[in-house]
Order: sequence, then structure tokens, then C-alpha cells
Amino acid sequence: MKRELMIPRPDWPSQMEAVGFQFHSIDGIYWDERACYRFSLQEIDTLEAATLEMHQRCLDACAHVIERRRYDEFAIPPSAIPLIEESWRARAPSLMGRFDISWDGNGPPKLLEYNADTPTSLIEASVAQWHWLQAVKPRADQFNSLHEKLLARWQAMARALPSTDVHLACAGESEEDVGNLDYMADVVTQAGLVPHFVDVKSIGWDAVTKQFVDGDNQPIETLFKLYPWEWMVREAFATVLNEAKTVFVEPPWKLILSNKAILPVLWELFPEHPNLLPCYFSPDALDGATVKKPLLSREGANIDISAPNMRLQTGGEYGAEGFVYQRYHPLPDFSAEGGNYMVIGSWIIGDEAAGIGIREDESLITKNTSRFLQHYFDD
Repeated sequence: MKRELMIPRPDWPSQMEAVGFQFHSIDGIYWDERACYRFSLQEIDTLEAATLEMHQRCLDACAHVIERRRYDEFAIPPSAIPLIEESWRARAPSLMGRFDISWDGNGPPKLLEYNADTPTSLIEASVAQWHWLQAVKPRADQFNSLHEKLLARWQAMARALPSTDVHLACAGESEEDVGNLDYMADVVTQAGLVPHFVDVKSIGWDAVTKQFVDGDNQPIETLFKLYPWEWMVREAFATVLNEAKTVFVEPPWKLILSNKAILPVLWELFPEHPNLLPCYFSPDALDGATVKKPLLSREGANIDISAPNMRLQTGGEYGAEGFVYQRYHPLPDFSAEGGNYMVIGSWIIGDEAAGIGIREDESLITKNTSRFLQHYFDD
């Protein structure tokens, strides 16, 4: 693995916009062509194998939590438990997830956390960096079959959906979420389904038909959402979720895997697993450098790193729900000048590893504003 300095293409903004990636410069520099990462084929094989392994262990851990009814440790509201259990029993299919991994190419990749419910940085990891590869490294390859696997997954899921109509929802003021939904709408269309965008604020409830409806009062039969389950089950309409006929993508059982409480459960079930870091519900179980993480935090909020000669904290609105305590594992920095800490986001589509995206930040805590860099591999 190597970080290579690059000269950005002069026309890269228009090239990105041409493939539907409109928010490339959100918060300043987001899409970053000043460097890229080179992998060997063996390193890609290692990442792929680790992703598949972590996916299976997470499914094992989810089954364990449901069987043992360990919902209190996850701060899951009692009203959401029937939703979780029914969707798990029904084998409600999952579309995708993203594992955030720390790895410098030596030893096994280490799982930092699992974005299992509303993972973003999707369009940039799939079509945007693939187009970069064709333009900049046409003789190389890339660990990236995201688009093809998303299309195949929607086609497989379509057979069990109530109709060809698929609503796609997010908070409409989020440029990033809207951009990811636009991309997903394109995938859904290619899969032979009919997408309908809906702002979450305009979703209503028809008490007669017991269905959620959009702003035109049309039934929402299937809903792909970039709106987290942990918010949904705490809102006013949560009382009718158990009655709704809507098929949700992601399914309710992802409430367990999108919660950082899954990290100590994984360590408990699979102690010393090479892809896991020690993690507990109590700080007393760990010696040395520790990362304190809220169960439900997003985008690097309310993280507290305590290590020798270092204390790093971020603000935010999370923490009342509880914390987990994970062994500190520093992010690698391959840059000569320093201050470019990288994290690998490795995607799972259905049950298949599908590719990676790389984020960099001058901080050891990856945030929503962290830059996206491209990658390639060769023999």
C-alpha cells in the first residue's frame, strides 16, 4: 500500500458532474485528486476476505442479540423490538453496509465500526472513482464492483417487493443525501423499478389503509431511506411502524448492527479475532489507550480518544444513550508531510464484498468533512 501524489485533472469538476456527482466540493475540498492510494492484488484480496469475514460475524452477533434479547444494552426502545424480531424472522433482505477499517497493509485489517443502516459516500466510491480510474489509470484496476452488485441486488430483491414502485427518502436539505439518492434512483431504474423521491418531512400516515403515503397521498409500498432507524423509532409516527405494510430498505434488524453496542458484543463472542479490536461497555475493562464512542453517534461526533500524551475530543449531541470503549488503534498516515490519516470504507452489498472508498483527514477522527481519495491496484 502506498500513497502517491498526483496532479488533479484541470476539468475534474465537470467530469464529476457529468456522472451525477454534484457535491464534489461540499465543505471546501471533498473530492481530492491531489493524491491516491496504490494497492497490490494481494492487499485487495486481504481486504475482500476481511470484509466477508466481518459481515458473517456481524450476522452471528445480530442473531445472538435477538436470541438473548440484549436490547437494553443497545438503548433500543421496547416498541421497536417487535419490528426487529419480525424482520429478522422474515429474513428481510439487506441492501448494503460499509465497514470502516484501519489498515496500513501490515497484519490484519481492524474494524473500527460498521455503518450498517444509512451508509453514504456511495456515488463517489462507485461511479465517480471508477471514471477517475478510466481517465487517470486506464491500465490499472480498482476494487470496485459497487454499481454492478447494487444493480444485481435490487433485481434480486425486486421479486419479493409488493410492486415496481420504490420511494427514496432523505432530509431534502442535505445536498449529500440528495446526491446519493439521485444515484440510487438511477440504479433502481436500471433494475426495472420505478423510483419516487420523497422528503421525509412530507411522509404521512393513512390510518384507513395503514400505509405511509407521500406528499401526493400515494402509498409508499417500498421505502429506501437515508434516514436512520434510531431516529425513526423515537419519533411520533413510531407507534404505527408495527402496523405499516411498507417494506423498508434497510430492514429494522439493522438497528442492531448500526449501533456501536455491536462492537463489544462482537469482541465477547469472538475474543482475539484478528479483525476486531477489544471493546467493552465499561472503561474499566481496558488498559492503555482508549476510544470512547457513543452508541448512536454519526460523522465523528462525541468521540473521545485518550492515549499517552494525547487527548482528542469532538463535540456533538450524542452520549445520553450510553458509550462503548474500544482499544485505540491509530489510523495510518502514509504522507511525507504528515497529517493525512486515512480510513478505508469497505462495502458489502447483500452478502458480497463490493469495493472500497478512502477518506482522509488531518485529524485522527474521521468526520463528514473528511476528504475522499481514489485508489487503484495492479499486480
